[in-house]
Amino acid sequence: MSNKKKSSPIILIEFNELCPTLLDKWMKNGDLPNFKKFHADSHVFVTDVDVNDAVNLEPWIQWFSVHTGVAFEEHGVFHLTDGPKAAYPDIWRVLSKSGYRVGNFSSMNAKGFDLPGSFFLPDPWCVTETAHPRELSVFHDTVARQVQEYTNPEDAMKMMDYVRFLFFIVSHGLSVGTSHGIARQLMAEKLVDGRLTWKRVPLLDRLQFDVFKHYLNKVKPDFSTFFSNSTAHYQHAYWRHMDPDAFLSKPSEEDVKNYGDAILYGYQCMDRLLERFFALERQGYRLILATALSQQPFLRAEDIGGQRFYRPRDVSALLARVGVQAADVLPVMTHQYVVRFADDAQARNATRRLGSLHLDGTAVFEISAAEGNSVRFGCALHRTVPADAEVVFDGHNDIPRMRFFDVFYCIDGLKSGRHHPDGVLWIKSGTHMEHDEKVSILDIFPTLLDHFQIQSNDTPDCIYKGRSLLPDIELEI
Repeated sequence: MSNKKKSSPIILIEFNELCPTLLDKWMKNGDLPNFKKFHADSHVFVTDVDVNDAVNLEPWIQWFSVHTGVAFEEHGVFHLTDGPKAAYPDIWRVLSKSGYRVGNFSSMNAKGFDLPGSFFLPDPWCVTETAHPRELSVFHDTVARQVQEYTNPEDAMKMMDYVRFLFFIVSHGLSVGTSHGIARQLMAEKLVDGRLTWKRVPLLDRLQFDVFKHYLNKVKPDFSTFFSNSTAHYQHAYWRHMDPDAFLSKPSEEDVKNYGDAILYGYQCMDRLLERFFALERQGYRLILATALSQQPFLRAEDIGGQRFYRPRDVSALLARVGVQAADVLPVMTHQYVVRFADDAQARNATRRLGSLHLDGTAVFEISAAEGNSVRFGCALHRTVPADAEVVFDGHNDIPRMRFFDVFYCIDGLKSGRHHPDGVLWIKSGTHMEHDEKVSILDIFPTLLDHFQIQSNDTPDCIYKGRSLLPDIELEI
């Protein structure tokens, strides 16, 4: 690297699943001034995903492809927890190997690292990787608990956990603006409307940015990523309220009034966050915005009244009740868990016993094998379950029937948004140009390598696909 011209440091802003069409609409309406500014100073691309079938159109697959440049047909990373186990070199390792300082702040399904001159925050669903520096674990553990169990009122954190978290953020970059934002939100919930708790979600982005900026100033990485899922969550939950005419199962007028602007609210919170990234840009960082994919209305389950999700109230107690002894229980996504066992025999026993739970002849759990002596499972029921429904244990007379809702609870709301293959890629350069032809998300990896002057023969262990976009835009970013 010493014989090469110094490359500008880059921050890859990963705003998961933002929609090009919604951005265009709200920028034109004047609702997103900072997105509009970013757009006006950028080479603008619409990206296409790596693999487009419905089963594989998932962010934890697509983001892994972005970070490695490897197509799904090659890397085979299918589950949210599979990325850290894959052997493909990612962008952080390739750049670090070439002498660059790197940072990863919550990028999805990524393998951890403790490289010199680096920082790493696992994504909130990660159950295997360790934060670096280790002090970041205080932040990660609290955020992961909130994200994984936010729907479960019976899984409250202890006061000491909050105290540790507070001490950490105060000493690691908590800003006055974020403090005021949290105070305003809590006051609005208490004094205006207790239902406004849904507006808490973007506060995590603000806290995360504060801590990200702290480490950015400390480490001064050449390349770093910042991942946010808050608006993707709103789209999954509230698309029905934003566009009720698209759905057979209509929300009530009151719910439309309360949540009809929830998705716009998410975009506007991200818009305000972009203003803080512009301040980093003035320090010399180059900004790239990517979303990997986007969303659209989810209409597949409208004939059954919409798709619901159910979770155990206490998954460890449920496992014990059906005679399953788990070494560890790890929440993953929405209604899914990975359960680890001492040996393969216990894992097979768990599969049999969990598979024996039925409601009206339908299996309660969808079960699959995970790595080693582990089992992945989640509630397979998505229709409306009657209040008096009972779960039976076929072939296990020693286990009595139980009322479904004594053991499970329904996550509030219907699934309203599903994934769409179009994504955003804006390379902020000071020049505006909208490119008509779609590009692949696999092009992001070689574009970054090109910027950092890393040639293919410098990375013999990489098998990335795609092409650099820099020659197309005639720009040295």
